[in-house]
Amino acid sequence: MKASVIREMTTQEISDRLSEEKISYDKLKMAHHISPLENPQELNQKRKLIARLGTEFRSRTLESAS
Repeated sequence: MKASVIREMTTQEISDRLSEEKISYDKLKMAHHISPLENPQELNQKRKLIARLGTEFRSRTLESAS
């Protein structure tokens, strides 16, 4: 998901998607510990997506606070 797509989302959508992605990442990480993933780069992609969502969410909360 590109940053431009994330910027178009509402704050509530970003919050919901962030929690979903964190849960998904934890499940994927656990599956990787049990048996190796076919594509281990998925972990990096998920982690980067979580970071992008978290950054945009944080900037919006700081904007609304000031």
